[in-house]
Amino acid sequence: MAELRALVFDVFGTLVDWRSSVVDAATEAGRRAGVSADWPAVTDDWRREYPPALARARNEPSWRDLDALQRETLEDVLTRHGVDLPASEREVLVQTWRRLRPWPDTVAGMDRLRGGFVTATLSNGHVALLVDLVRFGGWRVDVVLSAELAASYKPDPAVYLRGAQLLGRAPKEVGMVAAHAGDLEAAAGVGLRPLFVRRPDEWGTGAPEDPPDLPGVVVADGLDDLAAQLGC
Repeated sequence: MAELRALVFDVFGTLVDWRSSVVDAATEAGRRAGVSADWPAVTDDWRREYPPALARARNEPSWRDLDALQRETLEDVLTRHGVDLPASEREVLVQTWRRLRPWPDTVAGMDRLRGGFVTATLSNGHVALLVDLVRFGGWRVDVVLSAELAASYKPDPAVYLRGAQLLGRAPKEVGMVAAHAGDLEAAAGVGLRPLFVRRPDEWGTGAPEDPPDLPGVVVADGLDDLAAQLGC
C-alpha cells in the first residue's frame, strides 16, 4: 500500500443503503396513491434492471444520465408487477436515489479515510445526483467524480482511467473501494488497487457478496476496518 495516494468509492451499496431507503420511499408513495404492492420485491427487481440498463446505455450514441435510465426501468418493473403508480409518484421514486441513507459507518469512516488519502466518489450516478446524495447523507469526499465525466458507465475501463487521470494519479496509486466484485475486477484490470468492503445488508439477506479473487485484494468488514488496514 506504500504507493496508494487516493481512494475512489463506489456509492450505491458501498456507502449508502439503497434498498431500505427505496423500499421505504416506495411504501410511502403507494400509501399516498392508494396502491398496494410487494414493495421490497419491486425494489429488488428495479435494482436488478440496473446492470443491463447500463450495458445498453454504453452502446447508445449519446450518453444519458442515471435519472433517465431509472425512469425507463421503473416503468418496466411496475408494469411487470401490475402496479399502476401515478407519474408524480414514479418521479418521487426516481428522485429517491438522491436521498439514500448512508450506512452507519459511512460518515465517520469516510472522515477517517480522508485523513490518509485523497477521496472521491466514482459512481454511475451523475454529478448532480451525487452532489445531492453527499449533502443529504452528511458524508464527505474531497471531490465528486462520476462515470458521467467519461461519458460512459462502469465497468467500462475508461471510467476508472478517467477517475485516476482527474486526480492526477497513476492507476496504481488509486484504490477502488467497492462492495461488488465485478466493479473491482474491472478497476483492477486497468491497474487500480482493489479494496473490497463487505455489506451483508445490501440486499437485506445478511449475506455479503463474495470478494473478488484478485492478487493483493484487501477485504474489510466496513470502513473502519478498511481504515485500520490502510493505517488511517
